[in-house]
Amino acid sequence: MRLKQNINSVTYPRAGSLLARSPSRQRGITALGFIILAVFIGLFVFAGLRLTPVYLNYMKVAGVLDGAKIEFDGQNASRADIRTSIYRRFDVESVSEISARDVKVTAQEGLYTVQATYQHTTPFIANVSFTVSFDKKVTIRR
Repeated sequence: MRLKQNINSVTYPRAGSLLARSPSRQRGITALGFIILAVFIGLFVFAGLRLTPVYLNYMKVAGVLDGAKIEFDGQNASRADIRTSIYRRFDVESVSEISARDVKVTAQEGLYTVQATYQHTTPFIANVSFTVSFDKKVTIRR
């Protein structure tokens, strides 16, 4: 008759014991864990805010070069025409961080290569900065 066991004799863990604090009973995040997570996410958001204007400016530069390609591709344009168009487009788009003089227009057999290569450094926190390198190249057929 050992199979029958008295239900009253079953012992339950005390409230402060390790068994009572098992992972299945723990829920949520601690205040310290939340602060660490918030700081980590905040750093990424702040980095994104610092880098967004840099990439928006690059998109303007890329748009200028793509616009010059659309305007002059196959039109038998001269190097001076392309350069004038780039100057005008840089002025209209209010491109900063690079000047139109820094854009290289090189003549090759039957085409022009227009290339904008530059780096931009933006401060992040204290003495930490981000340096981003950009290189946009388009070819324009004569």
